Amino acid sequence: QVQLVESGGGLVQAGGSLRLSCAATGRAFGDVAVGWFRQAPGLEREFVAAIARSGGITSYGDSVKGRFTISRDNARNPIYLQMNSLKPEDTAVYYCASRVTPGIATRTDRYDYWGQGTQVTVSS
Repeated sequence: QVQLVESGGGLVQAGGSLRLSCAATGRAFGDVAVGWFRQAPGLEREFVAAIARSGGITSYGDSVKGRFTISRDNARNPIYLQMNSLKPEDTAVYYCASRVTPGIATRTDRYDYWGQGTQVTVSS
């Protein structure tokens, strides 16, 4: 089975930056497409960013476009989510997800594996 583990969450001030990492065991990231989602208490899970199997094509949710960047290292494992110009509205649990079928997807039901999440809190 594929296991995904997020790390890098924490408490930052508004306007600050944070980088999240997602490490995979089992099926390599080079064989799958990967996405980031986030969820605040009482709210639905929201699409944040995704990267295609090749690593050359990315997609971002409207709420984070221009501020967040998804990328891979040279081994394509782990993947990263660089978050800049953070706002209190970005506070949520951030989840890494992967899907077996290559290609960008923004719907939660199109992802096959999920990590446990990492908490990001942005203070005013």
